[in-house]
Amino acid sequence: MFSRRSIIGGIGGSLAALTLAHAAPARSPLRPPRLRRGDTVGLIAPASSDDEPLHLEFALDTIRGMGLVPKLGQHVTDQYGYLSGTDEDRAADINAMFADDTVRAIFAIRGGWGSARLLPLLDWHLIRTNPKLLIGSSDITALHLALAARTGFASIHAPNVSNRWAEVSWTSFWRMAFSGGTPLLGQLEERVAKQDRWSTTTIRSGKTKGRLLGGNLTVLSTLMGTPWLPDFDGAILFLEDVGEAEYRIDRMMNQLALSGTLGKLAGVIFGQCARCTSNVPDYAGFTVPQILDQYLGPLGIPAFLGANIGHVANQLSVPIGAPVEMDADAGTIRLLGPVVG
Repeated sequence: MFSRRSIIGGIGGSLAALTLAHAAPARSPLRPPRLRRGDTVGLIAPASSDDEPLHLEFALDTIRGMGLVPKLGQHVTDQYGYLSGTDEDRAADINAMFADDTVRAIFAIRGGWGSARLLPLLDWHLIRTNPKLLIGSSDITALHLALAARTGFASIHAPNVSNRWAEVSWTSFWRMAFSGGTPLLGQLEERVAKQDRWSTTTIRSGKTKGRLLGGNLTVLSTLMGTPWLPDFDGAILFLEDVGEAEYRIDRMMNQLALSGTLGKLAGVIFGQCARCTSNVPDYAGFTVPQILDQYLGPLGIPAFLGANIGHVANQLSVPIGAPVEMDADAGTIRLLGPVVG
């Protein structure tokens, strides 16, 4: 893991590359602004509550370590049952961050459950006309997918800010959000990931291009049949999950198949399925890789599994809603354009 001091050092060493950012031409109205040292960013808690004050302190420290200035949502320390405040208050924090001209981007403090409850309460006209990067993962998938469906600008699937930001997470995030580059994601990151005994496996060879969409499989599957999912026609779908038994992965993949979603795709990337094993002694059923091969192999499109995306250390930060090219043999994702202006 990078310490907060090393993050600051990494930013300091990278600032020379950002000196031209202030002279860049005006950004597209559908492209969030790139991040710069000293920018104010909003912190929101759209899902589960957290009664451990140290987690919030860690989140604030991490943001400061990135060279950014944190601004807390009004209700981030609220508690309403197992949620971080009422639906109305959590949605109000998100609307306020998009409306605030001093806030450059928005980070989720944690996931859990509850983001999908906010979708009908968000001011989508306000959000569309004030593009800002949203950063987070897990339950934040609901917000990412709704943004992709309703706005046209990209967001970033990355660790929630109270989680650990290790080398891969920070470097891939910086290259997209601060540098405004079009990095090839997966080669350097894969070498680091191999230290954690991860490697990608090709299900179907080939390269393909499309809009990168996805996130947590459980959250995505619960949005099926609602108006909050983007069009998956020609998209590259990436998925990850945590703590789900094999049969539940099978059930959710079957839901994507029966809905016709899998048949629309140009490619599929499955990341990590952390702790996705049965607790049954002498389990003799399908493994997660076997299940994925059953659903993805017959599609005849490029697909690979094992990317370091998901509920794992050193998770790769990836864009959602941006055009990319995937290489199923190399296990890489290449951005076809910057996600920020």
